[in-house]
Amino acid sequence: MFDINEELKKLPDKPGVYIMHDAPGNIIYVGKAVSLKNRVRQYFQKRVRSPKIERMISLIDHFEYIVVDSEVEALVLECNLIKENRPKYNTMLMDDKSYPFIKVTVGEDYPRAYLTHNVKKDGSRYFGPYTDVGAAKNALALLDSLYGLRPCRKTIVKGKLIKPCLYYDVHRCKAPCAGYISGEEYAELVKNVVDFLSGNIAPVKRKLKEQMKEASDNLEFECAAKLRDLIADIERVTGSQKITASDEGDRDVIGIAARDDRAVAQVFFIRKGKMTGREHFYLTEAADETPKALLAAFIKQFYTGNPNIPGVILLPGEPEEKEALEEFLCSLAGYKVTLKIPARGDKEGLVRLAGDNAKMVLEKDRERLESEYEGAMDALRELAGLLDIEPPRRIESYDISNTSGVESVGSMVVHEDGKPKKSDYRKFKIKTVKGPDDYASLAEVLRRRLTHRERICDGDESFRDFPDLILMDGGRGQVNVALEVMEELGIDIRVCGLVKDDHHRTRGLYCDGIEVPINTRSAAFMLITRIQDETHRFAIEYHRELRSRGQVRSILDDIPLIGPKRRRALMKAFGSIESLRDADVETIAKVADMNEAAAQSVYEFFHATPDP
Repeated sequence: MFDINEELKKLPDKPGVYIMHDAPGNIIYVGKAVSLKNRVRQYFQKRVRSPKIERMISLIDHFEYIVVDSEVEALVLECNLIKENRPKYNTMLMDDKSYPFIKVTVGEDYPRAYLTHNVKKDGSRYFGPYTDVGAAKNALALLDSLYGLRPCRKTIVKGKLIKPCLYYDVHRCKAPCAGYISGEEYAELVKNVVDFLSGNIAPVKRKLKEQMKEASDNLEFECAAKLRDLIADIERVTGSQKITASDEGDRDVIGIAARDDRAVAQVFFIRKGKMTGREHFYLTEAADETPKALLAAFIKQFYTGNPNIPGVILLPGEPEEKEALEEFLCSLAGYKVTLKIPARGDKEGLVRLAGDNAKMVLEKDRERLESEYEGAMDALRELAGLLDIEPPRRIESYDISNTSGVESVGSMVVHEDGKPKKSDYRKFKIKTVKGPDDYASLAEVLRRRLTHRERICDGDESFRDFPDLILMDGGRGQVNVALEVMEELGIDIRVCGLVKDDHHRTRGLYCDGIEVPINTRSAAFMLITRIQDETHRFAIEYHRELRSRGQVRSILDDIPLIGPKRRRALMKAFGSIESLRDADVETIAKVADMNEAAAQSVYEFFHATPDP
C-alpha cells in the first residue's frame, strides 16, 4: 500500500525527475526539480492552485522519482519521459513527431537523400522539419531528376564495379556502383543538393522558369502548370526570402500566444541573414500556465531531436530555467547556444512580428472553432427535432467488422457536441462469439461497454458517462439487439439505427419501431453520415491492425481434422463461410483433399446446438 505522506518524508534533497501516477498506473504528469524534497511536497500542501493542477492532484494515487547529478541531466530526462509517455497534464507540443526531415547521408562515400522521421547524431545533414510532406516529396523527386543521387542502400566498394540496376535505366541514378561517375563528380552533385536544401534555389528556379516559359510559348499549358506548381513546392520546402536581417547570422525567432487551454508558438527560421521559412506549432494543456512555463515547455520539446539548432534563439521573454535550458541546448547541438531577449532594434521587431503571427493563428483558430461549434449545434438541434428529444451532447456509435471466416472486432466511436472525441474511442476484440455473427458480437460489445462503467469508471474516463444517444450501423436487427441488452441491464438510452438503401447509402433513421425519413441535404444527415463513416473506418482499421499482427485467425482453424491445406481448399470451393455453412455433408466431402470424416466435422461445427 502506497502511503503518500510516508513517501514524502523519504524524498531526497537532490535534483531529479518526479513521475505522478493515477490509480490504474497511468503516468499523468512528469516534472523536474532542483530539489525533489521541496518540489514534490508542494503538490500536497494546502494552498491556492489553478483548476488544472487541482484536477491533476485529485487523480494522483502514487508517485516515483529518479535522482540525477545535475539540473541539466534532470531536464534531459524530463524531456525524454514526456516525449515517450505524453502525460495528460503536461503541456504538449502537438504533432511533434509527425513532421519529416530530408536526410543527406554525407558520411557515406556516395551519399543519398531521402525523407525520414528518425533523427540521429550520425554525421548526416538534416533539413526540416517540413509540415508540407507533399511539397517535400515533390522537391525530392526534382532533386532525383536534376542530380541523380543514388536511392538504393547497397554498399559500394571502391574498385569493385557491379552492373547498374533499374534506377539507372529510368534516369534516377548516375550509377556510381558501375563507375559511370567519378567520386569527385558525385561529390559535386551532393554539394548542389545540400546548397539547394539550404535555401540556394535561385539556379534551379531560374531553369524551371525558363522551361515553364518555353512550354507556355509552345501552348503546352498543362506542362507549364506542372512546372509552376513545382516551383511553388520548392519555395514551400526551402523557404523563399521574406525578411532580411541586419547581419548574416543563423537564428530562430520565437513568438508565442495563448488563449484558454490552447497556445500557438510561431518560429521564424533565419539562415545566413535571410528568413528561409516559418512554422507554427500548437500546444495543448496550456490553461493556467505562465508565459515563462509555456516558453520553456515549447523550447524543450521542439529542439529535442531537432538537428538544426542555431547558435542564437531570440525570445519574447525569459523562460523558466533559462540557464539550464541553454546548457541543455548546448548538449544537443554540440556547440554554444544562447537564448536572447532583445529589448530594441531589428531583433526586437522580429520577435514582436513572430508574436503577432502567433496571435493571428490563434484568432483564426478561435473563429474556425466557433463556426464549427455553431454548425455542429445546428445539426444536433435538427436531429433532436426529428427524434423528439433534447439535443444529445454525447453520441456513441457502434460497428462490427469481420472478413469471411475471420473473427469479428467491434468499435465504439464517441462524439461530444457534434465533434469526434478520439480519446474516448474504444476497440473491442470479440471474445465469446464464434464465427461472423454480427448480432451476437454487437450484444457482447454493448454489454461490456455498459457494465464496465460502474467497474472501471474511476480509471477510464471514456466509460464514465453514458451517452444521450446510441447509433447502430444497421437497422431493425441491430437496434433490437441494443434494446435487449439495455433491458437486461436495466438501462434506458435512446437507440437509433442507420438504415441503408439498395445502394448501401444511408436513407433514414430507425427509431421506436419506425423508420424516420431525413432530408439528405440537411445538417443532421451530414452529421450522422460522418459519424457512421468514422465508426466504420475505426472498426476496419482495428481489424486490419490485428490481421497485420497475426492475431486474427480463420474460424476454420477451430474445426477438428481441418488443417491449412483443407482450409484453403474449402475457401476456394465455397468462396465464403456463409456458403460453406449452408452446404450438406455430401457436398463438402466432394471438395479436393476432403473425406467423409472431415466433411462431417465441418458440418457439425456449424450446426451444433450452441451452449446456453
